[in-house]
Amino acid sequence: MQSSDIAARYTFAQQLAREAGEFAHTYFRRLDEITVESKGTQDEVSVADRDTEAFIRQRIGEAFPGDGILGEEGGDDRAGKSVIWVIDPIDGTACFVNAMYTWCVSIAVVIDGAPTIGAVYDPNAKELFHGVAGAHANVSAGAWVNDKPAKVKDVTDFKGGVLGAGFSHRSQPDEFTPFLHRLLSQGGMFYRNGSGALMLCYVAAGRLIGYYEPHINSWDCIAAVAIIQAAGGRCNDFLANDGMTEGNAIVAAGKTLYPQLVGLTGQATL
Repeated sequence: MQSSDIAARYTFAQQLAREAGEFAHTYFRRLDEITVESKGTQDEVSVADRDTEAFIRQRIGEAFPGDGILGEEGGDDRAGKSVIWVIDPIDGTACFVNAMYTWCVSIAVVIDGAPTIGAVYDPNAKELFHGVAGAHANVSAGAWVNDKPAKVKDVTDFKGGVLGAGFSHRSQPDEFTPFLHRLLSQGGMFYRNGSGALMLCYVAAGRLIGYYEPHINSWDCIAAVAIIQAAGGRCNDFLANDGMTEGNAIVAAGKTLYPQLVGLTGQATL
C-alpha cells in the first residue's frame, strides 16, 4: 500500500474515533434509558455499543468501500481483503453501563496482517491516543496523545512504576493469580480500570510500565498495539495462531522490561 493511502486512513481514523466517541457519549449521558444485555460472565452489551459500531461501519464503508471490517458487535467481512479495520465501539462496556468513566472507542487498521494504525479515543478525558507502526513516508513518525508526543516508559524492573493487568472469564483464575503473586513479590504493583484498550494506551503514553492479560480479543487491543509500537514499546505477536479471530494473550512493555514481563507471565509460548 502506498504511504499516501496509509496517511489518508490515519487521518480518517483519528477523526472517526473522536466522532464515534462523542456519539457514544450521547448515550452515556442518558444511561437510565439504555437496556443492557448479558453476553456471558461479566460481559455486557447495550444499544450504545451496537449503534456506535453501526455508525463507525457506515463511515468506513463510505470512505473506503474496498476495506474489510471486523467489529465486536457487527460481524466480519474480512475475506479476501488486505486492509482490515478492527473496531470496538465501546471498550469497557461494564464501566460504561455503570456510569464509570474508564471506557473508550478503539479503531485499528491492519494492513497485510500487520497492526499499522491505531486511534483510541477517551471522550471523558478528551484524549485521543494515536500512531502508526512502522516507517511510512508522508506519515508523522511516533505516537501521540492529542498533539503531544507519546513515549513508552522503559524501566529496568517492576519497582519502576505501575503495571496494568487485565482478566476476563475466558481465562481461569489459576492462570492469572500466580502472575500477580510473582509481580508483588518483586516489588511491583498493578492497576486495572476495566478497559484493556485504555490501559494499553497508558503504556504507550508512559503512564504504566507494561500490561499483561492472559486472553484478550483483537478488537480490544490491536489499535493500542500499533500505538505502543509507534511509541517505542514492544508487544508479543498477538495475531499469531489466528489471534485476530480467536484472541490471544497480550504482553506489552518497554524493550528492557519486556522479557522480564514475559517471564513473569509463566507463558512459555509468548
